[in-house]
Amino acid sequence: MKKAQSDTLGFAPQKDIVYNKLLPYADRLDDESNDLLSKIKGNLCRAVQLREIWPGVLFWTRKLSTYMRLYGRKFSKEDHVLFIKLLYELVTIPRLEISMMQGLARLLINLLKKRELLSREDLELSWRPLYELHDRILFSKTEHLGLNWFPNSPRPRSSFKLIMLKLVQRCSVEGVLKTLVKSCRPYFSESATQEMLDEWRPLLCPFDVTMQRAISYFELFLPTTLPPELHHKGFKLWFDELISLWVSVQNLPSWEVHLVSLFARLANDNIGYIDWDPYIPKIFTRILRSLNLPVGTSQMMVPRYVTNAYDISHVVLWISSLLGGPSKQAQAQLSGLFNSIASFFHPSNHGRWLMKLMKLLQRLPASVQDGQSGCSTGPAKSRLMRPELVIPPVLEKTYPALETLTEPHQLTATLSCMIGVARSLVSGGHRFPEGPTHMLPLLMRALPGVDPNDFSKCMITFQFIATFVTLVPLVDCSSALHERTDLTEVEREMCSASAEFEDFVLQFMDRCFALIDSSTLEQTREETETEKMTHLESLVELGLSSTFSTILTQCSLDIFKVALDKVFNFATTNIFETRVSGRMVADMCRAASKCNPAESLKKFVPHCCNAINQIAVNEEVSNEEELDKELLWNLQLLSEVTRVDGDKVLPYRSELVQILQLTLHLKCKQGYTLACNLLHHILRSSALIYPTEYCSVPGGFHQPISDYLPIKDWGRPGDLWNLDIRWHVPSVEETSFVFYLLDLILQPELQRLQRFAQGEQDMSRDDVLQSLTIVQHCLLGAGGLMPPLKGEPIPELVHSMVNLDETTLYTGTEYDKSRENYRDAVCGVMRQLLHYILEHSEDDTKSLFSIIKIISDLLHFKGSHKHEFDSRWKSFNLVKKSMENRLHGRKQHIRALLIDRVMLQHELRKLTVEGCQYRSIHQELMRDLLRLSTSTYSQVRSRAQNVLFTALGTYNFCCRDLIPHVLEFLNPDNGSVTQQQFKGALYCLLGNHSGVCLANLHDWECIALTWPAVVRSGLSSAMSLEKPSIVRLFDDLADKIHRQYETIGIDFSVPAECCAVAKQLMITGNPFPKDPVPSEEEAAEGLKRQEIKNSESVEKYKQLIGDLLGCINNRNMPWKFEHIAIGFLSLLLRDDHQLPPPAITFFVKSLNHDSLYVRKVAISAVAGIMKQIKRSHKKVPVSPSELCGVKELSDMVAGDRQDNQWLQYNSSNLPRTQQDWDGCVFVEKTHWGYYSWPRKLLMYAPQEEQPKHNLTREEMTEREQIIFDHFSDPVFINQFIEFLSLEDRKGKDKFSPRRFCLFKGLFRNFSDAFLPLLQPHMERLVADSHESKQRCVAEIISGLIRGCKHWSYSKVESLWELLCPLLRTALSNITIETYADWGTCIATACESRDPRKLHWLFEMLMESPVNGEGGSFVDACRLYVLQGGLAQQEWRVPELLHRLLQYLEPKLTQVYKNVRERIGSVLTYIFMIDVNLPYTQPTTSPRISDFTDRILLQLKPLTEGDEEIQNHVTEENEVGVQDERTQAIKLLKTVLKWLISSAGRSFSTAVPEQLQLLPLLFKIAPVENDDSYDELKRDAKTCLSLMSQGLLYPEQIPMVLSALQEIAGSSSWHARYTVLTYLQIMVFYNLFTFMSDQKAVNNVRALVIRLLEDEQLEVREMAATTLSGFLQCNFLSMDAPMQAHFEALCKTCLPKKRKRDLGSIVDTIPSADLVRRHAGVLGLSACILSSPYDVPTWMPQLLMDLSAHLNDTQPIEMTVKKTLSNFRRTHHDNWQQHKQQFTDDQLLVLTDLLVSPCYYA
Repeated sequence: MKKAQSDTLGFAPQKDIVYNKLLPYADRLDDESNDLLSKIKGNLCRAVQLREIWPGVLFWTRKLSTYMRLYGRKFSKEDHVLFIKLLYELVTIPRLEISMMQGLARLLINLLKKRELLSREDLELSWRPLYELHDRILFSKTEHLGLNWFPNSPRPRSSFKLIMLKLVQRCSVEGVLKTLVKSCRPYFSESATQEMLDEWRPLLCPFDVTMQRAISYFELFLPTTLPPELHHKGFKLWFDELISLWVSVQNLPSWEVHLVSLFARLANDNIGYIDWDPYIPKIFTRILRSLNLPVGTSQMMVPRYVTNAYDISHVVLWISSLLGGPSKQAQAQLSGLFNSIASFFHPSNHGRWLMKLMKLLQRLPASVQDGQSGCSTGPAKSRLMRPELVIPPVLEKTYPALETLTEPHQLTATLSCMIGVARSLVSGGHRFPEGPTHMLPLLMRALPGVDPNDFSKCMITFQFIATFVTLVPLVDCSSALHERTDLTEVEREMCSASAEFEDFVLQFMDRCFALIDSSTLEQTREETETEKMTHLESLVELGLSSTFSTILTQCSLDIFKVALDKVFNFATTNIFETRVSGRMVADMCRAASKCNPAESLKKFVPHCCNAINQIAVNEEVSNEEELDKELLWNLQLLSEVTRVDGDKVLPYRSELVQILQLTLHLKCKQGYTLACNLLHHILRSSALIYPTEYCSVPGGFHQPISDYLPIKDWGRPGDLWNLDIRWHVPSVEETSFVFYLLDLILQPELQRLQRFAQGEQDMSRDDVLQSLTIVQHCLLGAGGLMPPLKGEPIPELVHSMVNLDETTLYTGTEYDKSRENYRDAVCGVMRQLLHYILEHSEDDTKSLFSIIKIISDLLHFKGSHKHEFDSRWKSFNLVKKSMENRLHGRKQHIRALLIDRVMLQHELRKLTVEGCQYRSIHQELMRDLLRLSTSTYSQVRSRAQNVLFTALGTYNFCCRDLIPHVLEFLNPDNGSVTQQQFKGALYCLLGNHSGVCLANLHDWECIALTWPAVVRSGLSSAMSLEKPSIVRLFDDLADKIHRQYETIGIDFSVPAECCAVAKQLMITGNPFPKDPVPSEEEAAEGLKRQEIKNSESVEKYKQLIGDLLGCINNRNMPWKFEHIAIGFLSLLLRDDHQLPPPAITFFVKSLNHDSLYVRKVAISAVAGIMKQIKRSHKKVPVSPSELCGVKELSDMVAGDRQDNQWLQYNSSNLPRTQQDWDGCVFVEKTHWGYYSWPRKLLMYAPQEEQPKHNLTREEMTEREQIIFDHFSDPVFINQFIEFLSLEDRKGKDKFSPRRFCLFKGLFRNFSDAFLPLLQPHMERLVADSHESKQRCVAEIISGLIRGCKHWSYSKVESLWELLCPLLRTALSNITIETYADWGTCIATACESRDPRKLHWLFEMLMESPVNGEGGSFVDACRLYVLQGGLAQQEWRVPELLHRLLQYLEPKLTQVYKNVRERIGSVLTYIFMIDVNLPYTQPTTSPRISDFTDRILLQLKPLTEGDEEIQNHVTEENEVGVQDERTQAIKLLKTVLKWLISSAGRSFSTAVPEQLQLLPLLFKIAPVENDDSYDELKRDAKTCLSLMSQGLLYPEQIPMVLSALQEIAGSSSWHARYTVLTYLQIMVFYNLFTFMSDQKAVNNVRALVIRLLEDEQLEVREMAATTLSGFLQCNFLSMDAPMQAHFEALCKTCLPKKRKRDLGSIVDTIPSADLVRRHAGVLGLSACILSSPYDVPTWMPQLLMDLSAHLNDTQPIEMTVKKTLSNFRRTHHDNWQQHKQQFTDDQLLVLTDLLVSPCYYA
């Protein structure tokens, strides 16, 4: 087959779509595809060589993607590679407009999709262009300044709802780029890995945002699919480095997720090449932690863990790849993971974690399977691997579920499981041969599910029955038992069972009839309600009809006949109303006639025709408003049963035509609508191409049993090569019948309408509507046979040097040119009629609706509708997923599905209208639609608009033709416009949510027309701001433009590399393009055109800005439109072209506009303009090793090293003179040098090589002068500052980054020119404590500090002389409202700045932050501000951190809570740099261990004593010396704040140091949850909770356990109790790390069992709970020694009760014996409660042991009762199954126990 094809094609196709070969006209497709492909190659390559990106390249790339949708990858390998290379070059054109880039990228992704088609030898792509593209867009330097609008980047004007939409769409650009990289990744060169590491390693500074960036780049770009011989150039270069980084990070930083994804991919791509064993416990522990399951008794979540959890799909991929490798541990650990989370799955548990777990479970089996061979839900997948393991348990659940009708949820769940395993059950196979015998009993038992009262049950039952019946021929094979001797046992059983099929079918029909009877319209509705079907009813109708037709398709002829008689009798002996039940019955009849037309029509047609004839013969019937029910019902029945093969209808044509003539002109609307349906169906079944049967075996089941045994075909897949589809292709006879009907019926209607439209004949509205309905149904029925509309193409809408022709696809019908083209005829009459109605009776909206529908069909309808096709395509994919057989290799789909897919392919070809030519007739129809879209009635308008939008998307470039006509309605000079027309035109501009938006086409010509027109429409007489609907429309329009605008390209150049690839593609491989390679002259012409286009774009850009400014300057313009215009202007800032001077003047002036909105836009715009006119500073490469005189290290070392020491802040070596300043190399970016140095470090060249600073006004450019003049004007500045220091929204304002950018730009571009003017304002504002004034000065100061980056030393020095006093004043005036703004101010000022440049600032901040002046609050604020500055400097200021720590340590005993919390937070930042990461030198910044040692000394008074620690420190500074103890308690409070604040922030937890504090915390932490405790206790508790959730390294476990064992011996029972809660959480959160260490497990076990015998009751009970939890998550196992130990403890004898006097006090201290006995009982109880949802073998015996203690003394009795009641509660649901585990005697005892006597008291 392949060979033959490569002969006809002239090449061997890569991979084409097989379904094309099964179409009835398959032999014509090779020529068609070759013709199309050669055109695509020719025109696309010419367009590239002629440098015409738009329209040429875009037009033909769209054609290429359509080609792939129609034929798959039907081109040779050479072409495939060249297409990819060409698109790769195009996508990475640097200045390409984003929207074009996205379109091309999507096509490229599609070309790269099937990875198996191209190997690494065939194709190599370079990674750097992609990285540059990615970096330019996702980390754009100018986007935040509004110089670049990407699709869906956050806009200033957006509400929350839009932001949510953005999250979904923002992914569009980002998602496309990421998918693109993923698709190109396999083809990166072998040296790529090393190049990427060199590029991004220097960014790996864990304290900096660049870390996230670097890791996400690694995740996205690193290739993991290199062949094994290249592994040393691939992952081996980075694996150890990154995995050890991951293993050593403890607190889920945000980049960890990317690492997990990278490892998952690596594992999946290299199964068996990596030894994961050393990491497996760590991997599984982290996965379990990231599920965020709630554990333990009192739970606190660290918020950070919740936001940064892993993506489940990555986790699943990783686990399944581990299972596939050589690893021994993975399987065991996976079972551990499941055991530990199993109980979270039980239906009685519910919480937010459930969705995640479900996802995990569903994806795992699917992913494991793809590992072996290649998802639907869990059971469906595993059924394929080992059906005999999966199906029996599902069956076991199904039978009881079918019998109990009380639990509908359980029923629906089990039935959907069964649907999943249907295929395997039915086909049996050698693994599970008895499968098929379950089939009939299941079907019979499912029947009661067809229940009119329970909707969901009904639907799932239909689905269940349909699924099974599709797989099985319903043929009675019982006779084969006597005739054949070669049957196996199972086959004999199947044969005898198959005798029940007939019974099943009849019972099913009875059920359906009952369902129908209960849903007639009379029963379910009051009169007032609608007459349409409700949504639920229509779903049931769908389910019923499809199930019934499936059953009949699969029936043998005998069973079919019985069923047919039954349904015929039911339909003809009753009369149904036609809305609800009638539709269902008619559907069943249609199903019957579809399956066997000859038999069925013989029964139905004569019956219905007679009935109708008898009634309709009477004259008066045709004029009745309400028709006889019987007539309507028979018409409905007839119209449904005729939906069968056209050639089967032909014999009855005379009867049918007679009926049509009788009924089409009935007066009653319901009557003639049904008659029109009949007409539609007769035409349709004769005119279309479609398959006529969907049986599961080709040829049906009508052979005699002796030759063919249907049971062999149960579950049989369809054979794609012998599908043997029976197509219905219209015969000559049928076509002529269709035209006969059209001549007979359509012709007269058109003539009547035409006479009416010319005013020659009167018709009532009802008559017009009736005629239109007939016309519409004729179109719908015979549309497939009518050629498309004729007309002349409209010339020169756009100019192109390549041809832009439409492609026509052959879809099996030859149009008969000799007959009249009814499409043209209908079109002509409709246009006349439309104009007549609009002139004379515009209020006849029903006729207008009908005409709009007809116009829509005239334009688009060729036999099927797009929306129907889309929903069928969706449902096809769903069914395919649920029925496929994955493990048996290629896609063994069942036959019916394959036929459906071929049909869809045929429809796809019919609906493909790519780039239709825009002809005169379309132009006329669209003008008509526009007229309707701006007519008087809103419903007419909105329907016409929808049709118009679809048409606009269909024809090439028609928008340009239509826009001027729409804008005519908005023109203020046009005085005749009504408000309705005005609104209609605005809606036309707005577009609908899916189609084109005329107001925002990405093209200069269109925008230059529409935007000014929208603004000018504000002057139109029809515009009134009083009408809320119009105001809302303008808001929506402005909003949509802001939302959808993407920066439109100005530069459309095509680089020479593209042209070279294009040329190569033109001369390579069949089919050769017919067009020649462009000549030199043409190429030169193309270049010239490209230049012209670029300069035209610039001109149009300037003109648009000029127009908008003109509108704004119009005095009469209402304010709203002024705002809209200003909004438009703000979108037009770009980073590749400066704004024209008039616009700059406008924006600078607008800084002092009265309106707040305008000022805000102006501030952003001026900040952007500053960036545009910034002069670029020269950079030169420097070598770090020469600078510091240290040789670069050969191996990887990160952190503080010799060669990056010079970057750090050193107070003895600061640039304090001009000379030092010039000699100092400033490295501004904080991350450089921490991990490794970049290959080429670029630094700024010396001052003298930089652009000149203090320019005089004469030296400035025009744009600079405008800004300079305004900002040198004291009046302007006064006003400006006045506005900036106003309040916007009280209490909601924050530091504004936009204003900061504005000031930064001012001071950067004009150095200190404006400082003298601003200085007095700053001094005044700083002294004023109002928050808005303070905020304003903070914004100016941060802008100043960042803007002085390139100032000369003398200027910087004088600047600081001015700033330091200001900042001192500000910090002493700080208030609760402003401290956050000052923090932001300092943090922003220090960001990405060399600390040595800011030494004045740091020294000033360090002076004495906590000095008590101004009270504790000011102290806390000063610390906050200082922390903001230092945190930005990260690892480069160790000296300052040491100084700060030294300064703070004596102050740790601070009394005030707010200062304590702040100090805690500052400490976190001080120690942040002390990380425990691989390859990292010990830090020179402060270290936690030294600090902890010093603290523990001071806490000694607390650790030594044994009494309770009370918080008896009053919150005031007493005079006099306080004793050590009080000091220690104060210190402890601060230390706790530090521990809590560092829990979520630092990378690694200092476990050894924290352990030393544990005993102390255990002492303090309270046991009960009570908020009335003082701060100290609450903090201690929080701290313990956070510490117990921490991730432990394996070597830390023994340390922790020994600390816990020591505390468990403490005298305080609170401490012992807390040990248990701590242990629960710690073990669960480090489960696999613990389990891989046997010694640790034994220690934990010993500890718990020891505490079971504690003298304090609460501790014992907690120990029991802990034990039960450990057993439940399989951390400990229930073994014989443990059981024996508990049983022995239980038998401890109690001393005899002494007779006490009633008055005597009961002993309070329990005897040791009682404790031991209670311990035994608690142990047993823990075991029983540890399996809440099942009954293991050891449980019955333990329950018996336990029951013996029911009458012991308290507290034992209480424990036993609680245990039993819990047991009863958890086992009640499935007691029927659990009962079987017990012997009869045990059951007797149990029943006694569980029904306790107190119920009867």
